[in-house]
Amino acid sequence: MVKRSRIVVFFILVIAIFAMMGTTTTRILDNIKLGLDLQGGFEVLYEVKSEDGKKVDEDTLKSTASALDRRINVLGVSEPNIQIEGTDRIRVQLAGVEDQNKAREILSTQAKLSFRDYNDKEMMTGSDLKEGGASQTFMENQPVVEVTLKDANKFKEVTEQISAMPAPTNVLAIWMDFEEGKDSMQKPETQDNMISAPSVREVFSQNTVLITGSFTIDEAKELANLLNAGALPVELKEIYSTSVGAKFGEKALDLTIMAGIIGVAIIYLFMLLYYRFPGFIATITLTIYIYLILLVFDWMNGVLTLPGVAALILGVGMAVDANIITYERIKDEIKLGRSIKSAYEAGNKNSLSTILDANLTTILAAGVLFYFGTSSVKGFATMLIISILMSFVTAVFGTRIFLGLWVHSKLFNKKPGWFGVKKEDISNLADSENTLDMPTKFDRFDFVHKRKVFYGISSAMTIIGIIFLLVFGLNLGIDFSSGTRLEIPSKDSLTTEKVQNELEKLDLESDDIVLSGKNNETAVVRLKGVLNKNEISEFKSHMNKAFGMEPNVSTVSPTIGKELAKNALISVLIASIGIILYVTIRFEWRMALPAVIALMHDAFVIITLFSLLRLEVDLTFIAAILTIVGYSINDTIVTFDRIRENMRSKRKIKYVSELEDIVNISIRQTLARSVNTVLTVIITVVALLVFGSESIRNFSIALLIGLTIGAYSSIYIASQLWLEFKIKELKKKGTLITFVEKKQNTDEAQV
Repeated sequence: MVKRSRIVVFFILVIAIFAMMGTTTTRILDNIKLGLDLQGGFEVLYEVKSEDGKKVDEDTLKSTASALDRRINVLGVSEPNIQIEGTDRIRVQLAGVEDQNKAREILSTQAKLSFRDYNDKEMMTGSDLKEGGASQTFMENQPVVEVTLKDANKFKEVTEQISAMPAPTNVLAIWMDFEEGKDSMQKPETQDNMISAPSVREVFSQNTVLITGSFTIDEAKELANLLNAGALPVELKEIYSTSVGAKFGEKALDLTIMAGIIGVAIIYLFMLLYYRFPGFIATITLTIYIYLILLVFDWMNGVLTLPGVAALILGVGMAVDANIITYERIKDEIKLGRSIKSAYEAGNKNSLSTILDANLTTILAAGVLFYFGTSSVKGFATMLIISILMSFVTAVFGTRIFLGLWVHSKLFNKKPGWFGVKKEDISNLADSENTLDMPTKFDRFDFVHKRKVFYGISSAMTIIGIIFLLVFGLNLGIDFSSGTRLEIPSKDSLTTEKVQNELEKLDLESDDIVLSGKNNETAVVRLKGVLNKNEISEFKSHMNKAFGMEPNVSTVSPTIGKELAKNALISVLIASIGIILYVTIRFEWRMALPAVIALMHDAFVIITLFSLLRLEVDLTFIAAILTIVGYSINDTIVTFDRIRENMRSKRKIKYVSELEDIVNISIRQTLARSVNTVLTVIITVVALLVFGSESIRNFSIALLIGLTIGAYSSIYIASQLWLEFKIKELKKKGTLITFVEKKQNTDEAQV
């Protein structure tokens, strides 16, 4: 008898959850802060240097960060991100700032005010000003800056000395960031930092001073704000920077969201067609999963970056993975002859450890990426970790609650078709002792006996790859090679000559100009040198006028380039060691070592193809490599988990052929899951590649290659290497007999 009450509870739960989601989603989306690559802005990493060359202490770093924060308040930027890194660095991220050139100038200007006589002798400094005592006012309808002094007597003494000097030497020059040996009152060509030089003909005893000059109202306000913010106690040197135009960021966001919608829609359709009713449940839990990710990200007050959006979209593929593992196990149990209820319970029980192992290894890779990553890469890792956790919650608990209500309602009793199982595929439970007896649609494929062929293919790819790398090398981006990367968008199509002409007007030279986009509307230019803030400002203004859109600029100093390369290598090594330890503890070292060999194989193939195709290798490439490490180990662990389960079913193994059969059967039983999981993730990656932003094109290509190679290595490398190690182990113990098939179809045993 059908228990309709459970079906009613299902609809009440779903309606209540979706009603809550519908009423809160808009608010959550409005609250989420976008990174500078999605709304424009810039990021700068400063190296802090003291004027006397001494080591910068912690207090100096904190006071410098506070001074930068006060200056950012002048700009009116909401929620800036200022972080002290290490012992001598400060990272500043400003998203949504409208005038990037002005913001950069205000941040890096030391704002050291000094009053000097005609001979450049310092008479007063900014320390003589009252804190917060500068303001913009007017004198004879002209904007001026009024400053209040701490000590009126000191100003009186200074004006006494200056007024006693003969004209034209009776001037009190007001300088901003005066440089000894370079700036001078007596050299007009060096007076760029001089604000004004009024003549002093009388003694002043008041404590207010008017700073005059050819100011606009905005310039006078900016100077007053700078003086109130205070001079920086140190010198700041840019060693890394990146800036993104507002229109470029907005376009990138729109394209990536569109790619995500298309990818997710195709996944929903696939799940419905392939898994029938459980696929319908999956679409519900996946929708809840996306909502929960955004909710948690909002609670964390996180900043959403372009790679972060990509991680969210990829996370849908990962969330599907947990559903697929469970549904495939349920289908397996139904095929063995169990009832729908028994198959549901056994499928959930047997799939839990597999899902847990697969997710933990991916979290390990994401955690390493978060620790060693910077800015947008760290944002990608954060979103990936949240995605994994939320996929576990929704796919394991959510799916079980929703599907369980329908299963326990008894509506599907004797209706295996609702779970995608044909009646003719169901065996008699009494005749099926364990999962080893379960037939699959891949039984005609032999994955084991041709393993040496695939060893040869992989070895050949490795040798060819080494040759390619030695001949062509890698097309290293500025993240690892240092220099300047210019991304020039245009409203119209571009040509190399057109871009080259505009660069020559700025005295910039480059033989590395790459056009991209559907109509070549974007040019990527790499320069060997590192542009300074003034050159960046001039470049952005010029290209904005020439092509109608603000360009993106990234600079990396040689020091940072070396550090990023070192951190990338360390992160891959740590992730590999961590996976070896985890798989050894959960399984055995004979599974851990093949798993990592397979991962190294995947990474090497990707690197080889990037070398051959001359695709740029940057930080997002490393993010892709570590993401693939997580996905690939997922595939491998699912196969290993089934091998371990089937090994337990086969209590005693006497012949090599039995061991080979276990591996063959295990691969066949998990192949549908492997293909479907990779397919769903590839759908999202292809959507990102075709419809997404140009900024993550190489990232998407790396993932696409890696996912395909990862599935190959899990089947033909990792599992087969375990078989080799296991055969040697059992032979050494003397418990294994090798059978060699004779032409007369008789078996001859060889111990």
